[in-house]
Amino acid sequence: MLRSDKVKKGMERSPHRALLRACGLSDEDFDKPLIGIANSYIDIIPGHVHLREFVQPIKEEVRKAGGVPIEFNVIGVDDGIAMGHYGMHYSLPSRELIADSIETVVEAHQLDALICIPNCDKIVPGMLMAAARLNIPTIFISGGPMLAGEVNGKKVDLISVFEGIGQLRAGKITERELKTIEEHACPTCGSCSGMFTANSMNCITEVLGLGLPGNGTVPAVDPRRELLARQAARQIMELLRKDLKPRDLLTLETFDNAFAVDIAMGGSSNTILHLLAIAREAGVEYDLSRINEISKRTPTICKISPASHYHIQDLDNVGGIPAILKELIRGGYLPYPDRPTVSFKTLRQIAEEAPGADGEIIRRIEEPYSKEGGIAVLFGNLAPEGAVVKTAGVDPSMMVFEGQAICFNSEEEAIEGILGGKVKAGHVVVIRYEGPKGGPGMREMLSPTSAIMGMGLGDKVALITDGRFSGGTRGACVGHISPEAAFGGPIGIVEDGDRILIDIPNRRIELLIPEEEFRRRMESFKPLQKEIKSPWLRRYTKFVTSASKGAVLEA
Repeated sequence: MLRSDKVKKGMERSPHRALLRACGLSDEDFDKPLIGIANSYIDIIPGHVHLREFVQPIKEEVRKAGGVPIEFNVIGVDDGIAMGHYGMHYSLPSRELIADSIETVVEAHQLDALICIPNCDKIVPGMLMAAARLNIPTIFISGGPMLAGEVNGKKVDLISVFEGIGQLRAGKITERELKTIEEHACPTCGSCSGMFTANSMNCITEVLGLGLPGNGTVPAVDPRRELLARQAARQIMELLRKDLKPRDLLTLETFDNAFAVDIAMGGSSNTILHLLAIAREAGVEYDLSRINEISKRTPTICKISPASHYHIQDLDNVGGIPAILKELIRGGYLPYPDRPTVSFKTLRQIAEEAPGADGEIIRRIEEPYSKEGGIAVLFGNLAPEGAVVKTAGVDPSMMVFEGQAICFNSEEEAIEGILGGKVKAGHVVVIRYEGPKGGPGMREMLSPTSAIMGMGLGDKVALITDGRFSGGTRGACVGHISPEAAFGGPIGIVEDGDRILIDIPNRRIELLIPEEEFRRRMESFKPLQKEIKSPWLRRYTKFVTSASKGAVLEA
């Protein structure tokens, strides 16, 4: 019996069928499964502008395979456009709305299976959370990454524009040069061309087993993307017949694999936040300290922009995620290579069909970028519940850094201070009250970090925050500091001039003041209270948890 028979079968469902007929269904369709297609098409996100057309062959293949495609839309926020102003408060909360809206449509209409078409930032994890929660046969097919742009023979991308602002302020480029970069940085539709959050999550979907090989790397404008979409549409019917569900795939071992690959390819630090949330939806308890164990034994074998001049299209050209899997398996660094996937092949079987490491874009394990992974979780008196740093984007000279705190209570204050020349070499920039609760919404700090890099301070200044970073962030930037200032976390007691130690090799982050002074400040600390005008953001603030728990909403 199909789930959808609850709305299609029996005399008492005659009114339901009448409504379905008005949507174009026929008597023949009432014997077929209803396949939900969650499409994130929206006109204001480059990774999604083509999805109205992209979905058509998917619907065609579902019908050919014996299903009834039921397309519905979910919202999306473009982090790049929302960044640096009030709108960024809505980015992370949109992840919860996406998960809830998909659950609502699927359960209200008792759909039998689900095809998810995401592409950018919060849309991918929101859909993954919904898939884990609903636990009906599901497959992911993203819209594909953007191609990199080019200026004077040099590849450019969105991060080039953000960093160009700092370069302009530092007198390194002209306004005309910045405009040229702006005009060429995003030449096609698709998710931004580096290993930023969107592409990190789309790549990891392959490792989680919910996306077919190529899901994360085949460019949006490549004809192979449509072929992959058609294949995914046909495969959903096979998943339904075999009743393979997301929670069959999303085990503790699978999340270990996901973190291993993310660490090996230097993915976005946001993946930690999202994978913790997805694990929770799948009923898997995942401890942050486990990530450090994986990181310490997993080499970084791939660096994509912003950590290098390579882009996702370059990774795709040398075999994509299957090729990374192959090299990790060869060295014994993928914890559980025999985990199944929606292709009905294991990760090992997928890797066997991939080319070997090319030695440049994907390095061989004998010559990695570093012997340890590209992401680390730091602990210490500043972050008792943990903090996250993308080590793949940190200058080697900054892996251990002690500096003088300069504190800001919002992103806006920090940007003004950085661009205004207040931040000097040797500073540790502290941006607080930007966590899930305090922001609210844990805004991304790409604007201040890009300004630091653009002004030539990337190897002289560190930044710590209870907010988070774009996948495009590079530099000695520590985020997700938990507990956050708004929850009474120690980041709230830091004062200008305090010494702060960031010791990435030893996974430490410490406020270097006497223990007695630390205790005195904590006892007298009262977090700032922000006025939040939005009813939705007020509700979000009341229910959101710490970043160390994935910033999910408590039921």
